[in-house]
Amino acid sequence: MTRLRKVNPPKTKGATKGKARLGQHGVTLLRTIAVIVIAACVAGLASYVSFGLHLGSAGGPKTAVIIDQLSLTQPNPAFVETATSTLELAGYSVDYYPGEEVTVEFYRNLPSHGYNLIVLRVHSGMAREDGEPTGYVSLFTGEPFSERFHDAESFQDAEAGRLGRASYYDGSPQYFGIVPEFIESSMRGGFQDATVIMLGCDGLVTDATAEAFVRKGAEVVVGWNGRVSARHTDEAAEHLLRHLLTDRLSIGEAVTRTMAEVGPDPALGSTLVVYPAQR
Repeated sequence: MTRLRKVNPPKTKGATKGKARLGQHGVTLLRTIAVIVIAACVAGLASYVSFGLHLGSAGGPKTAVIIDQLSLTQPNPAFVETATSTLELAGYSVDYYPGEEVTVEFYRNLPSHGYNLIVLRVHSGMAREDGEPTGYVSLFTGEPFSERFHDAESFQDAEAGRLGRASYYDGSPQYFGIVPEFIESSMRGGFQDATVIMLGCDGLVTDATAEAFVRKGAEVVVGWNGRVSARHTDEAAEHLLRHLLTDRLSIGEAVTRTMAEVGPDPALGSTLVVYPAQR
């Protein structure tokens, strides 16, 4: 059995002690920027980029992370075991974070780990403001929503609209959600040509979230162009990782092969696509 190595997020130096409460402007933002995702969601083929997988510096260790916020609602230990085994057999050191550790602060520090491959098994969905679609996707944390914060940075992010409320459906528990501006402006460091695989819903309905990762230093982002079930995204991810790491296909070839094998989501119709698309 593959042994998972779980690490705790690094402590932030100089964090403000105590709790800060939002001013009226911040409360308004958090009340109006919301992400609603149907509970079943974890979220012709497009043109694909022919990037190869970035393997880190010559002679250096290859590192990957599985961020499993979805473990809070739709756990799949078999997927985690299979994905971890595929990565380790390809020479990667693998870190695993379950949903309860996927906090705002975790996302803030994500680039600082220097991962070459990032698997985001997290709920996501189109954000809305005052009930209207914003045109960008928000990624769920596993941190329950609150209008009180442990640090000044989160308070500032909320006031600036970089954090919002995320829920699976009306009336469900609420969590913090991060938006593209959080990725660009609030995450520390850069992604150093990492490959990012977003397994949740709507990741590439628009380019905004993927573009934020690329602007932050990622080389390429893979995601779904609509809603997708947890079962289907997990199956597709296993095929995708095998084609990338075992068969050594390019990103575009691996996605094309994966979609030929598993097809679009049978109920929701979404397919995997790549950003940036081939020019």
